[in-house]
Amino acid sequence: MDLDPVYLPYAQVNGVPQESKLATYMKRPPDSTMAQSLSKNVSSMSLEPLLSMKKVLASSSEFVPRNSVTTFANRLVDTNTVSPQPNTPSPTLGQSILSPTPHSLVDKNLPTYQENFGGTTYFYQAPSGSGDVSGPSGAAPTEDLTAGGPSVQSSSPGYTLHPGTPPHVRHKMGAPPNPTVDNSSFYMSENIRAEIQHKNALTLVSANPELFPELPLEVDNYHDLVPLEQIPTGIKPNMIGYLTSTYKATNIKSGSRYCLRRVHNFRLPSSKCLVFVDMWKKLAHSNIVQLREVFTTKAFGDHSIVFVYDYHPNSETLLSKHFSQSEQMNNYDGFSSNPLAPRPYSHSKNTLLRQQHSSLLSESTIWSYIIQLTGALRVIHSSGLACRCLDPSKVLLTGLSRSRLRLSGVCVSDVLTFDTSQSNPHSMIAAYQQDDLTALGKLILAMTCRSLMAVQRENLQTSIELMSRSYSMDLRNLVLYLLTVHQKRTVVDLMPMIGARYYTQLDAVQLHGDSLENELAKEMENGRLFRLLVKLGTINERPELNLDPTWSETGDRYMLKLFRDYLLHQVQEDGRPWLDMSHIVHCLNKLDAGTQEKICLMSRDEQSVLVVSYAELKQCLDQSFLELSSAAALTPKSTLPL
Repeated sequence: MDLDPVYLPYAQVNGVPQESKLATYMKRPPDSTMAQSLSKNVSSMSLEPLLSMKKVLASSSEFVPRNSVTTFANRLVDTNTVSPQPNTPSPTLGQSILSPTPHSLVDKNLPTYQENFGGTTYFYQAPSGSGDVSGPSGAAPTEDLTAGGPSVQSSSPGYTLHPGTPPHVRHKMGAPPNPTVDNSSFYMSENIRAEIQHKNALTLVSANPELFPELPLEVDNYHDLVPLEQIPTGIKPNMIGYLTSTYKATNIKSGSRYCLRRVHNFRLPSSKCLVFVDMWKKLAHSNIVQLREVFTTKAFGDHSIVFVYDYHPNSETLLSKHFSQSEQMNNYDGFSSNPLAPRPYSHSKNTLLRQQHSSLLSESTIWSYIIQLTGALRVIHSSGLACRCLDPSKVLLTGLSRSRLRLSGVCVSDVLTFDTSQSNPHSMIAAYQQDDLTALGKLILAMTCRSLMAVQRENLQTSIELMSRSYSMDLRNLVLYLLTVHQKRTVVDLMPMIGARYYTQLDAVQLHGDSLENELAKEMENGRLFRLLVKLGTINERPELNLDPTWSETGDRYMLKLFRDYLLHQVQEDGRPWLDMSHIVHCLNKLDAGTQEKICLMSRDEQSVLVVSYAELKQCLDQSFLELSSAAALTPKSTLPL
């Protein structure tokens, strides 16, 4: 049968664009001879074996594109998708992509839509009764698998599987040192696990009452006090004339842990200062340790005031992280605004050189600190407050990698230095905000030189020269701007100086978020498998249920017992235990999915052999656990007295 060439006459009905290539092929003169030959040849074909898949031939000479156009995008279907059975007979297997459509099925009033995909223009009509079109098939798409192409419908399976570490995260992690024993795709990173466990241990630690007999059992609504630092014996010069101590404590009502900063021998002169407390309590920022409440107490045997903050375990101050211990012991605070604070004798330039070149901080680290500190100051200043604690001993390094800065000790200076004689307590905020910017410049300069002596007045010029040798001019200009006290400065003026480094910081934060999201996905799958093991453990070897001692050994429970041995108690040919984690995970995933795969279960005496599917095992597990749950939910019977 010769059907080449075959062209059907076409009459433009729905306004196909004349400039399209498809219109060019459709403009052919009618040929009655070819049409009669085609009808004769088709009528002689036998389609009896495929009666359920009859093809409807066109009753007119029009050639109109189908409503459903099969393209490459339509074949991009999720492997987990189950396609519904068609309600109408399917076309023959050899049907063309663009097959004729009966004239009776074409509504001439419907507009024709065109869509370009892969260099080819397709034309289709919207379904009847619908004024909108969302795809070639007229169905609302659920997932767009191709950019700019037709949408494809996909459905989710009834189970979950871990796909492994995404490529964009794996490339950042680098190749494992030993790929044959790499478990990073299935378990949490060992560094993160160790750090979280250490934080949990610090959160749950309790003080030895024999070592700290002076600690009270309860302080207001808090108990289980644990000192977070060595209890001082004298007043530090960087404080404002008061002795302070810090504790971890547990809230009696909520059970949460908080950090308590106690100021010794302090009497609150007036309740007017509580207006600052209320303002600080409302201020929340990712780079500020949140203030929760302030109260006075006599539990320590004196009049003390306690500031309650959020507790961040395993934190470290900038002072202990980046400055030498010898400088911390010299009792000098270059950030103090107290003119009566003791000052040490001046040091030579060689001393600063040794301090700086011992181990310089990278400029990217310093800029990261600057971005976080300026972000905190911007929120504080815009709220009508001043930090007044921008000191290396009050800036905490927190987080999994200790890259998050948090300002601690806020509101302490506002309460301790509150002047009751002033009619407007906010009159000095503007001056305090200028002091914050000066303290920020000193902190940055001290970090670049790795020395607290760098911020002494007689060493400022030398420190700036040393900073210029190792760091960029942008950093030098920022420090000079902050240390210039003869002009009014604002945090907003620092934004252009930081410039595009914000994008670098944002990129690092987002990459860190991707890594943590990947760790969360792995642990979510581990939690799912753990719940399956819990269900099995509560059913297997149960002594009795509802006074039936044979409940766990009969019926569906016996199959689960054999599956437990198949899962966990297999041995090798020589009798050695076969410990294969992949086998356990693989079988548990199939059990959770309820697949139709069959396995052979054998009793320990080898007298019973069962061939069952995972779907049957899942049904047994669900039914047995439902019996347990129903029995556990029963109301206990009241016991009558004898």
